[in-house]
Amino acid sequence: MSNVLALEKLIDFGALPDLIDNLVQRGVAAYRTDRAEADRLFREALEEGPEHLPLYFCLYKIHTYQGSLERALEAAQAGLQEAARQAGWPEDFRAWTPPGEPVDGPGRFALYTLKALAFIRLRREEPGEAREALLHLERLDPTGSIGWPVVASLAEALA
Repeated sequence: MSNVLALEKLIDFGALPDLIDNLVQRGVAAYRTDRAEADRLFREALEEGPEHLPLYFCLYKIHTYQGSLERALEAAQAGLQEAARQAGWPEDFRAWTPPGEPVDGPGRFALYTLKALAFIRLRREEPGEAREALLHLERLDPTGSIGWPVVASLAEALA
């Protein structure tokens, strides 16, 4: 493990292989001072383990915060596809059906990432696409457990 991580993990991303966890922890550490390096480290981790969903989260978050909305959109869409694949759901979120019970694991990540996509679409001034995602989230998560009502309120305020 690198000297940067010898003290402790900065963020617990769950069970990641040591190599990938090391890369992502270094990315988190680099984020405040060198966002390009953080992006490079997150992408390197993603190349090593594209099945690890937290890596997509890191990428779409960093790019959303930076205002690099095209890159945020790409990362969120890729994460959504991978989470849907892992959950055994169709690739197109419009074909997802309400689960009828609380969702966890890859399904929850998929719903959370769909919320992130709606937010990114709002930031990109694509309210129609954002509303479409939010309408599906309302159907898939009627209790709002993943926090989509906050994004829906923002969309409503911007309308």
